[in-house]
Amino acid sequence: MQLTQFTDLGLRTVMRLAVLDAEETMSTQDVSAQLAVSYNHTTKVVTRLAELGVVAARRGRGGGVRLSATGRSASVGWIARELEGPGEVAQCEGPAPCPLRQACRLRGALREAQEAFFTVLDRFTVEDLARTPTGPVLLALGTR
Repeated sequence: MQLTQFTDLGLRTVMRLAVLDAEETMSTQDVSAQLAVSYNHTTKVVTRLAELGVVAARRGRGGGVRLSATGRSASVGWIARELEGPGEVAQCEGPAPCPLRQACRLRGALREAQEAFFTVLDRFTVEDLARTPTGPVLLALGTR
């Protein structure tokens, strides 16, 4: 299974924020620069993370984004599920629907495998991802 770029960036964003002190904030511009991704894409991700309560964001002078208490303890599986949204691994419907869709066992197997993927991620929190050896690397991103 492959995560969308949106989810990948969301997880990297919360990892970067996890190494900050609890009340310390960071601008979305700095997050995007340090992770070497588009500012516009980062803004969309931060907006969604704020909607989920994973980050706290404040606009304007003195604003910034920080990981919330919920975000620190959230499971990676839950965040990934929320960012990925509902959907199937295999696209069986659409303009050219799969001719096997009425009797296919693959769709169910893929759905089960997808849930197993998220279940493994449920064992980890954002703080787990930001521990050594990753934490020092995340902190060093701001010193480049």
